Amino acid sequence: MVKSISTEWKEIFRSSEKKNNYLEYVSRWEEKIGAFLEFNPDLGLKLASGKGVFEGVPFAVKDNLAVETFHLTCGSRILKNFLCPYTATAVKKLIDEGAVVVGKTNMDEFGMGSSTDNSALKTTSNPWDLNRVTGGSSGGSAAAVAAGLVPFALGTDTGGSIRQPAAFCGVYGFKPTYGVVSRYGLVAYASSLETVGVLAKNISAVREIFEVIRGEDPMDHTSLEYTPSGKIISEPVLGVLGGDLGLDEETERSYRKTIDRLNKLGFPTIEIDLPTMEYVVPSYYTIAMAEASANLARYDGIRYGYRPEFSENPDELVKTARNRGFGDEVKLRILIGTYVLRSGFQEQYYVRAQKIRTAIREDFARVFSEVDIILMPVFPVIAFKHGSEGLDQFQQKLADKFTSSVNLAGLPALAFPASVEGGLPVGMQFISPPFEEERLFRVAEVYEREFPPADPPGYSADWR
Repeated sequence: MVKSISTEWKEIFRSSEKKNNYLEYVSRWEEKIGAFLEFNPDLGLKLASGKGVFEGVPFAVKDNLAVETFHLTCGSRILKNFLCPYTATAVKKLIDEGAVVVGKTNMDEFGMGSSTDNSALKTTSNPWDLNRVTGGSSGGSAAAVAAGLVPFALGTDTGGSIRQPAAFCGVYGFKPTYGVVSRYGLVAYASSLETVGVLAKNISAVREIFEVIRGEDPMDHTSLEYTPSGKIISEPVLGVLGGDLGLDEETERSYRKTIDRLNKLGFPTIEIDLPTMEYVVPSYYTIAMAEASANLARYDGIRYGYRPEFSENPDELVKTARNRGFGDEVKLRILIGTYVLRSGFQEQYYVRAQKIRTAIREDFARVFSEVDIILMPVFPVIAFKHGSEGLDQFQQKLADKFTSSVNLAGLPALAFPASVEGGLPVGMQFISPPFEEERLFRVAEVYEREFPPADPPGYSADWR
């Protein structure tokens, strides 16, 4: 059994007593946080291979990744009753190593949001404070890991959708280099930005899961062979952002504290400048919405998904299916994406955004000629409250600049629990050049040894 995940996880399905203890623990937490859209360990046990490095270990899967015989809803009414006929490559690799899919986790509809409050099917709350959001869009996966319902979960990251909920819930959230993990079986939102990644309680688990799921896949033409340089840097230099970053008090305090801690751990830091950061949000959302409008055109109420009981003609059927099936945020992004792709507007918006994307990638490359790793905040504020007391949708989009810059450049990044401020976890992120994930893991391991992550109130491993 891999050393990073307690052997007790392997035992939970080997006796009815241990299984019942597990189910009771999950039930108590699930009633409070609503992490799962579907929880069915028996279904997962039927799929499991039974042997491998993760033999018997339960894990959760974000509900935009295909798992055979489970539902695949993407948190949307339009796919509410859709049963999946096949399994995503990343999930299949874990199943082949003996891991057990216990359920599908809640998410912002089609991955569009930073709170998981955009789910049409369920509300998910932060295990640290039930009045606050988990972050999004992989909020259900982050909540399940934080509460100890699973030792790890798969999520997807289009503009920070793994790292931001990981930061809000006090767990590790890893986004690999674009293409290194197959996207086969991932329901498409913004294809040139999305990656499949990992949320886990400790950094060793993240590394070992990544070793299993990475690699080129003939089913995904955008997938890549993992080709790290193999260069080991004994004393990596960290780049940190200077000036006013627009952080709230708790996040600013955590960022400065993290820099100080890393210096004391022997990691030198130098101040860097990324002038293209101010253009990240508009370019990211222009590209993401354009790709979403194309990808979501397939949902027409005819081939699969929600279909109205009666329509006068095919046009009315498609219109009604989309109107009732999609939520407001999804409709907004599709409309904007369609607009920027219209004839006469592509050059003005979409092509210009792609040019800015190139400039952002070049900006990172310039900085990486001076430093080995970049330390950056994940989100400008701590986990915000549900509803009107939190951030509105526009404010959430503006806050995505630290995370979505990484997706535009296709870089690997790791969100890690940096500190607890005011009773809530605050996450920071390490960013490295492409294929240099090992740099992230090495620095995070050193930090974890000295400053291990805290657990939310009510967390317990005694039931195991």
